[in-house]
Amino acid sequence: MKTTILLGTLKKEGLSNTETLSEFFASIIRKHGSECEIVKLVDRNILPGTYTDMGPGDDWPAVLSKITSSDIIIFATPIWWGNHCSQIQQIIERLDQIHDDILAGKGSALDGKAGGILITGDSDGVQHITGNITNFFGAIGIKSPPYAALSVISDQHQKQARPTREQLMEEYEKQYTETAEKMAKQLIGSVM
Repeated sequence: MKTTILLGTLKKEGLSNTETLSEFFASIIRKHGSECEIVKLVDRNILPGTYTDMGPGDDWPAVLSKITSSDIIIFATPIWWGNHCSQIQQIIERLDQIHDDILAGKGSALDGKAGGILITGDSDGVQHITGNITNFFGAIGIKSPPYAALSVISDQHQKQARPTREQLMEEYEKQYTETAEKMAKQLIGSVM
């Protein structure tokens, strides 16, 4: 069993709420028997476009290989102006060729995989993001089981807040372990 978390933080360095939540969830799903890799998208050279390979220097084919070899795919995003982040939008755009293949009757390289969502923020946007990503998952063959999203809206996620990684982890463990456990069980159960 393999899980890939596509981490859409905008931060190359320093504390990221979404990266910390991804690490928290990764520890939970590993306890349930799944390998888990976090792919930090901002560290990759993923070229703009809507095809599987946009040419020399494009890191997307290697990231796509990780996704297609996974059983579970997680989109992890902060909320920006009520929406998912630009890195996650870029992944949606790069997966468009899989949708083109489906429309051409070829089927999806992602059929039967399970999809989950991790969201961090300090304001509204969770339902909008969850709806958009879940709709996208369905369009490319990824199953979205019930309880497959974990959203944390917290004052500690405000742009000017300066919590430590330990403070964030403590909050996640105290408030969200039960939700994360349920999410991990649902995702694993849907691909077994």
